[in-house]
Amino acid sequence: MTRCGIYSRVSTSKQEAENQLAQLRAFASLQGWGLAPETIYVDQVTGKHSSRPQFERMFHDASQRKFDVLLFWSLDRLSREGALETLQHLTRLTGYGIQWRSLTEQYLDSTGIFREAVISILAVVAKQERVRLSERTRAGLERARQQGKILGRPRVNVDADAVRELRAQNLSWAEISRRLGIARSTAQLYGA
Repeated sequence: MTRCGIYSRVSTSKQEAENQLAQLRAFASLQGWGLAPETIYVDQVTGKHSSRPQFERMFHDASQRKFDVLLFWSLDRLSREGALETLQHLTRLTGYGIQWRSLTEQYLDSTGIFREAVISILAVVAKQERVRLSERTRAGLERARQQGKILGRPRVNVDADAVRELRAQNLSWAEISRRLGIARSTAQLYGA
């Protein structure tokens, strides 16, 4: 018998979680999947981060193969971190030998014959998100440059003569660094 884990996440009320869980349990039962209480994971927090107690416990249990398939209400209930991160979560489950399925999005199903197609499509979506993120970053940097903003670390003015003079007094690099308010490696660079 296939052992099922259920992950549910809600941002608001406990009632909403119970509604999801009732339908998820009923679906697991229709599939003939066994369901143990210790493999039901419910978080009542935002899905924008993966540092959720039950989410982390679910992945720990997945790594221990405490269930064979993970059932969730919808992909946004599993994660709202973005396509790339969400794909990484699904890939991690797959790497543990765990199949996964969305109750409300029938095409998100690694238990069926279209498993490889679903994973390939998600990989393409994640790649496109990486490209869009990179393009937005470049556009933002270009706009900042056009507005006259100086990008990168602020330049440090170093008095090389002062570094050499303090070094001639047999002060350590750490002491020179502290006195001049510069990094030790910078003091060493200008003191050589």
